[in-house]
Amino acid sequence: MFEQRDGALYFSRCGERVCIQALGRDGLRVRATMEPRFSEEDRALAGAALHAAEIEIGEGGASVRSGRIRCTVTPLGQMRFYKDDTPVLCEYYRMYRYDSPHTPSLRVTAREFVPARGGDYALTARFEANGGEKLFGMGQYQQPYLDLKGCSLELAQRNSQASVPFVLSSLGYGFFWNNPAVGSANFAKNVTEWTAASTKQLDYYITVGETPKEIVQNYTALVGRAPAFPESLLGLWQCKLRYRTQEEVLEVAREYHRRGIPLDLIVIDFFHWTRQGDWKFDPKYWPDPAAMVKELRSYGTRCMVSVWPTVDKKSENFAEMDERGMLVRPERGNQCFDFLGDSYTYDATNPAARRYIWEKCRKNYYESGIDLFWLDEAEPEYTTYQFDNYRYHSGTVLQTGNLYPLCHAQAFYEGQRAAGQEEVCNLIRCVWAGSQKYGVVLWSGDIQGNFETLRDQFAAGLNVGIAGIPWWTTDIGGFFVDVKDPRHKELLLRWFEWAAFCPVLRLHGDKGPSDIPLLDEEHDFGGGFCHTGLPNEIWSYGEEAEQVMEKYLRLRVSMKPYLKELMREASETGAPLMRTMFFEFPEDEACWNCADQYMFGARYLVAPVLYEGMRARSVYLPAGRWKNIHTGEELAGGRTVTAEAPLDVIPVFEKLG
Repeated sequence: MFEQRDGALYFSRCGERVCIQALGRDGLRVRATMEPRFSEEDRALAGAALHAAEIEIGEGGASVRSGRIRCTVTPLGQMRFYKDDTPVLCEYYRMYRYDSPHTPSLRVTAREFVPARGGDYALTARFEANGGEKLFGMGQYQQPYLDLKGCSLELAQRNSQASVPFVLSSLGYGFFWNNPAVGSANFAKNVTEWTAASTKQLDYYITVGETPKEIVQNYTALVGRAPAFPESLLGLWQCKLRYRTQEEVLEVAREYHRRGIPLDLIVIDFFHWTRQGDWKFDPKYWPDPAAMVKELRSYGTRCMVSVWPTVDKKSENFAEMDERGMLVRPERGNQCFDFLGDSYTYDATNPAARRYIWEKCRKNYYESGIDLFWLDEAEPEYTTYQFDNYRYHSGTVLQTGNLYPLCHAQAFYEGQRAAGQEEVCNLIRCVWAGSQKYGVVLWSGDIQGNFETLRDQFAAGLNVGIAGIPWWTTDIGGFFVDVKDPRHKELLLRWFEWAAFCPVLRLHGDKGPSDIPLLDEEHDFGGGFCHTGLPNEIWSYGEEAEQVMEKYLRLRVSMKPYLKELMREASETGAPLMRTMFFEFPEDEACWNCADQYMFGARYLVAPVLYEGMRARSVYLPAGRWKNIHTGEELAGGRTVTAEAPLDVIPVFEKLG
């Protein structure tokens, strides 16, 4: 049953083959299949070489050790994982065993492969639920829970949802589900279950560490880390839905320059093009992009342009891409997306399609001096999320769908690097494990503008950082917004104050009500077709709001040396910029329960105001000395204090010493 081969442990039972290998520091990779052989695809686990494990085989089972992690296997094939000699994770079995404390007649196995028509399997992997355990990570989900214990999460990509299936446990281990299939992760009170709708193989990685920092470092060493972040983009990113003409963009940049307000980046949103899939400016409204970029640079401002993956059937590129098999194929129907056009989506999992879209963008944008791209709809977005209806070059969406945003980011990163660009920084609406190595800033998608949604983003930003994605941002104030609502200004200011202590500071949104006439009422294509929202610049919300936002922008600019250091740390160790309290203070039990404050790097404790009308809030200060950055007051830690929070103040404390 058990066999040691090539430094790994193999065993088989009832047609199932299992392989346990040492991978990375203090880590093990587990694969299982009902197929004749294992798949050799590494997926996200390509960052470290395998090495020989310490293996023991005896009459009572077998064991595998890699540094501080050890796995034991019973004769029935049940696996249990240990950090040193402490059990941290055990497979869920309810099968006959003479020494089992559980009811054997349930006949539930830990690794269940259910055959599906077409040859693959629906997979469920089960583990015992550890009482008192806290779980974090998993990417970006629109819910307010920082601790994911008790949560059920879909493993699928949607607008505002980014599935990155790495979970960090308070028991001292990290678990990565190395499978891009659509599925679910259920962290229930009685059992933990991971599922894949269609797959040939179970594949996961588990690592242990003394601290959360060590665990994240082990994980990101394998899946990849973010490259160097451009220092020129650490300040304000200005965006709205949407600047419709070259002159509008320049007028906004000129006004920032006239007011003496530093602006690092201005973004050109969608429908600046002729048709979706043409990937070029409409010359009627953008007559000289190169001259525009040159003027922007004279103000110290860079330019980013939106790229959608959609290809209108009337696009000049549609026929060729269709003929060459570069489009996502629906199993039913004849389109993928119907927003302002009958469109398909280019297939980012196809290497030829990746080269094709980059070549179009290189010619039509990059050669004009635009070297920053907004990779919108990178899930990709479908008119309806019927994941069983689409097929990629890499396989069906049910099998491989979560890979799409990673491959889309790869297309531009590799193209830009091949063109000689040293620092790549693109904005994207979705990610999977390893996307960070392709230089993308994830933003949290098209979200509502209210305090409930703000609280969701707070949890999302911290959890996606633990999952290995350090560059993250939001639409300040929300995307769907009625700016004429008198309550919006308070939300906007609270959001902006918090965003000053996020990895990227970015104004964006569809600021309604959208009652501005179209530039072109006669046509259903081109740069004059599509609405625009109300103004969204710092001065657009009145003098009082402008003063508060400018105050925090200038604070942000003064912190650029510190931000640069945090970005360097993210590149070298995988540590996020926004850190849960326990990430910095794992020995402090109270920090594992802090769900409404965080550390911005190792120096600043940030306690955002997440509720309407709040003018003071409690803040837990870990042991040590702390200084209120607004008042200069020094306080002793190891206790909870009340921090004043008038409308222009976000409580922030600097750790001294």
